[in-house]
Amino acid sequence: MLKGKQSWIFENKPVIQSTGVSGGPFEGNGNLAKDFDVLHEDLWMGKTSYEQAHRILLEEAAQTALQKSGRTAEDIQFLLAGDLINQITPSSFAARDLKIPYFGLFGACSTSMEGLALSSFIVNYNGAKNILTGASSHNAAVEKQFRYPTEYGGQKPPTAQWTVTGAGVALLTENDGTYKNTPYTTAATIGKVMDMGLIDPFNMGGAMAPAAADTIQAHFNDLGVDASHYDLIVTGDLGKIGRDSVMALLKEKGIYTDENKFKDCGLLVYKSDQPVQSGGSGAGCSATVLYGHLLNEMKKGTYKRILVVATGALLSPLTVQQGESIPCIAHAVSIEI
Repeated sequence: MLKGKQSWIFENKPVIQSTGVSGGPFEGNGNLAKDFDVLHEDLWMGKTSYEQAHRILLEEAAQTALQKSGRTAEDIQFLLAGDLINQITPSSFAARDLKIPYFGLFGACSTSMEGLALSSFIVNYNGAKNILTGASSHNAAVEKQFRYPTEYGGQKPPTAQWTVTGAGVALLTENDGTYKNTPYTTAATIGKVMDMGLIDPFNMGGAMAPAAADTIQAHFNDLGVDASHYDLIVTGDLGKIGRDSVMALLKEKGIYTDENKFKDCGLLVYKSDQPVQSGGSGAGCSATVLYGHLLNEMKKGTYKRILVVATGALLSPLTVQQGESIPCIAHAVSIEI
């Protein structure tokens, strides 16, 4: 059901039955290592290119989610997934191997919640019984495409962020009333593309903050709630700069949030002593943190109701080279248990 101008209510409460989360060596040394199902010791993962390794991350996360649920690929109607690489080839090649009917998505780092929102809509209205949805990124593959190969050793400014090597996948299924202590989705707000004229590809957090603030405001207006409705509001990968910016923007809009209840996946995933500048980023950032750490915390009783706002910078290497500004978007999904 459409609620307000840009939100959906999922009256049938689609269930996140199981998840799979894979990561790389840097994530294995991070703050949430225990919440990953699979961790690799090197970035190559037995492959001859970083892009091939990237594909492996998504395949492993999908297979893990299937194994946990007791289902097989034949039980799944659709796969919705995306990444940051040109033409989302890691996701498409993984879909080729999984042999599940596939929607390829590109919302940059907002892809995780774009996929969860669309999957919830489809399941809620009986368009499918079971859907896999996820997002992934690989540090070396993304750095090579958007900035400089890591082998160059290029210096980064303090505003830069570290692309997560990881994939997070959820298996969404219809709620038949038999699932206990299992998270489910209740609403989603689809964001608008925002562009404040920023051109620095090393300050993604600052560029994406206005989109996050706009979507959060729209979500509150559409649903008639405020920040107190949630135990936690978590953005995708704004990092330190972006989180500070969105808090200030929300305050300007008259929206006040408890700083202790407003977190960012890019600030949760790594330890304070890891050299990640402003924090983590990448399509795999919010996917791994939500489908690993946050849902685990919900099952423990730490949170009962959370709002996940994944942010994405819709730029490409070509638009940066041509001097274009950076359009950004944010999608929000409400999850309860």
